[in-house]
Amino acid sequence: MQAPAHIELLESEMEFSAIRSQGPGGQNVNKVSSAVHLRFDIPASSLPEHIKERLMALRDHRITGEGVVVIKAQASRSQEANRADAIARLQGLVNSVASVPKPRKATRPTWGSQRRRLEGKATRSDVKKLRGKVMDKG
Repeated sequence: MQAPAHIELLESEMEFSAIRSQGPGGQNVNKVSSAVHLRFDIPASSLPEHIKERLMALRDHRITGEGVVVIKAQASRSQEANRADAIARLQGLVNSVASVPKPRKATRPTWGSQRRRLEGKATRSDVKKLRGKVMDKG
């Protein structure tokens, strides 16, 4: 497989909003809006058309029906670190569709692999036959 391509994303096309984090953290969580929601509109972005199409075709829960990627980052207590984490996750999502996977060539199983498979099935069948009721010949 090819090395993944790197596509530059413009921060001006990203929309950030600070929200309060969930989970434990005591008073800090209740007072400080350190989590970040990143919204990225795929159709309105400056990405190449083939990348937009492949992103829209992804079955990812972070992509809405309108083609907006929504990423929530709340791992850190720092808003800047969460913002950087969200951007990195968006970059990873875009990079995952940037390189086209090599098409698979159909192949046939070898004679030896077919024989080994059938021998394994026969052995397993013999083991299972021994589990039946014991018949008394008398």
